[in-house]
Amino acid sequence: MSRLNLQLSFVLEIDKLKTVLRQNIVTDASRRENSAEHSWHLGVMVLLLAEYAPQPVDLFRAMKMALAHDLIEVYAGDTPAYDAAANELKTQREDEAATRLFALVPEDQGEELRGLWDEFEAAASNESKFVNALDRLQPLLLNTRTKGGTWRTHNVDRAQVYRRMEPIQRGAPQLWPTVSGIIEDACQRGWILP
Repeated sequence: MSRLNLQLSFVLEIDKLKTVLRQNIVTDASRRENSAEHSWHLGVMVLLLAEYAPQPVDLFRAMKMALAHDLIEVYAGDTPAYDAAANELKTQREDEAATRLFALVPEDQGEELRGLWDEFEAAASNESKFVNALDRLQPLLLNTRTKGGTWRTHNVDRAQVYRRMEPIQRGAPQLWPTVSGIIEDACQRGWILP
């Protein structure tokens, strides 16, 4: 296949991300969000909230990471955050999906996409810490807009939500007081168990 044919084939393959449903409910509470919508939303958040990154970040790299971080869900599916059993094999399942998916594009692009995905998973660079922080913030915002959304569905308690939001303290610490306030308000409203 030519380079262009490989690229176009990959574009069509990742269209499957639109069919991967996440646990989160969209803000009008009409349906579950899909992984493609989540990635788009995260990319826009990176653009809008870049000023809250703790150190200078390469905004273009962070946006690429936001758009690429869940592509592997085409094959691995979404793993619900509060499902302990599903999370046991998550790393292995996603690594296999990444190897399979990123082999479908020209080698240089596959290496770049795999590198972005690995970097996001490691959460060690400034960009990956920031994108991880926003990746945790996005469902928090959806859950509050939908009056507890999946927190209520899964009987999530306060400690679980705080543990899930920890990356925000490292990747966007200026946002932490707002996040903590949102969590406490959700607890008071009964959307999160004590």
